[in-house]
Amino acid sequence: MEPLNLAVVGAGLIGKNHIQLIQSSEVCQLAAIVDPFEASIELAKKCGVPHFSDLNDMLATLRVDGVILATPNNMHVEQTKVCMEYKVPVLIEKPVAHSVAEATELLNIAMRSPGIWDTLLVGHHRMHSPIIKRTRELIDSDVLGALVAVQGCALFCKPDDYFDAAPWRTKEGGGPILINLIHEIGNLRYLCGEIVAVQAMASNRRRNFDVEDTVSINLSFANGALGTFLLSDTAASGSSWEQTSQENKAYATSTDENCYHIAGTDGSISVPTMRLKHYPIKADRSWWKPFTSETITLERKDPLVEQLNHFCRVIRKQEKPLVTVRDGLQNLRVTEAVLEAVKTGRTVYIDDIG
Repeated sequence: MEPLNLAVVGAGLIGKNHIQLIQSSEVCQLAAIVDPFEASIELAKKCGVPHFSDLNDMLATLRVDGVILATPNNMHVEQTKVCMEYKVPVLIEKPVAHSVAEATELLNIAMRSPGIWDTLLVGHHRMHSPIIKRTRELIDSDVLGALVAVQGCALFCKPDDYFDAAPWRTKEGGGPILINLIHEIGNLRYLCGEIVAVQAMASNRRRNFDVEDTVSINLSFANGALGTFLLSDTAASGSSWEQTSQENKAYATSTDENCYHIAGTDGSISVPTMRLKHYPIKADRSWWKPFTSETITLERKDPLVEQLNHFCRVIRKQEKPLVTVRDGLQNLRVTEAVLEAVKTGRTVYIDDIG
């Protein structure tokens, strides 16, 4: 098959990453770069593709097979609607929108538009990780039994220059709940099912910024399982997805650490070390009985590459989007519920967020 022609909108850090992946791909090729800033003109020249300052102009001029939106969050919905008018498939970087209200608007429009729903993919790239996929397969295989509990954490240390380079990160909207937690919510929903309620406490005692640096969260799942999650961007710990998954080589790796432990009635799995323990005879469960223990092997792949390949298959109508607009909305809704729980000190039900 001929490579698909993809345009990248937004030539910032994430956009450049997408551009590089497209240029290295055998299933797609870069068709255009859309960005209003002057530096992107030189980037387009270097890549040998047309440059546009406006998405509408590009879509009116070129025929492209798909668009990747790597623009600021508050532009996602309007730009997605433009692509929908041209009937062009879209990969929307996460979060799907700047707010739950905007994401809900996009969902309603997509569901009312024939043929549009299956052309929108939200860029929660971890869903394409072989680690996450294999864990989901194990859960679906019933080796763990009915899910009971999940422990999760994202404990890492952002250096001081991270905040010096962008002081907005010390103000409201710049804390780890809005910047980092949505990744974890996506993982936990995919692995353990819908989250229906949250409780949360936060502290800013270590960095003394206007925003939180550490958060403790309780989670209630629709299937009856309960969970806890610890989040901190000032902890001297390697217990985060970036530092344990070995998928992003920019981060130091802690190969002996886990960021999730999922337990069911018959067994448990630690992720991403993939250490599985389960009772050999389900009818003979007891803390006096030994487990069957094994480490699940898997082939590690770059989830961003896997996501790009999946998007191309979505464009060709070979697959349905793994992460839909509804998924993106629900991830955003749970994240906002955590913020609300921190502010009020109350249990917040996800259905009340909207």
